[in-house]
Amino acid sequence: MSIWGKLSGAVTGFLAGGPVGAAIEAVTGHPLFDRDARADEPGVAFTIAIIALGAKMAKADGVVTPDEEEAFARVFRVPPADAANVKRIFNLARADTAGYEAYAGQIARMFRGNPAVLEDILDGLFEIAKADGVFHPGEQAFLERVAEIFGFAPNEYRRIRASHFRDAGDPYVILGVAYDAGETEIRSSYRRLVRENHPDSLIGRGVPPEFVKLANDKLAAINIAYGQILAEQGLK
Repeated sequence: MSIWGKLSGAVTGFLAGGPVGAAIEAVTGHPLFDRDARADEPGVAFTIAIIALGAKMAKADGVVTPDEEEAFARVFRVPPADAANVKRIFNLARADTAGYEAYAGQIARMFRGNPAVLEDILDGLFEIAKADGVFHPGEQAFLERVAEIFGFAPNEYRRIRASHFRDAGDPYVILGVAYDAGETEIRSSYRRLVRENHPDSLIGRGVPPEFVKLANDKLAAINIAYGQILAEQGLK
């Protein structure tokens, strides 16, 4: 069964209370921090996090429409047979009285010690934010705050943002290196980012295969930035 099909029970979790943890327990049959929880729990947690925060971000530009939900389905290719489950969770999260900071805080605790997964979630939110071709100031403020709750420093947030908005993307920001960085640092940072954002690495962290587009898009931005810096500095 795909990750989408496993979300059917998550609706019960949202109705019962505790936004993300309860949803995961409803899907997997295990509490969030049960050591014996099923191996596919991280994938369910990641997907619910994207849906829940994506739904909250729908309010960030001041207009709540079906566009964000449709963008999610388009970007992440939700199968038609599972679209109803995603839509129900999206709408429940959007209508919930808990603010997005409560969701972000729970997700931050869920993946404490694993910042790579938190960055994967931010990548997913950026994909939703840019799906309509506009990065609204409200969305930017939302994502900056979520990144802060996740524990990312401002310069780390700028690096993540730059990999999604290439028209304003500074290659040095994308690679996370200073303008006066030497060849060794540039190549080391590039290799690290490629390793962390390789599709196999995401799957190894529990990110469902359905989200592999995140890794491919980000790798493309990293490769472009690396090529720009090499050309600028006369390196090969």
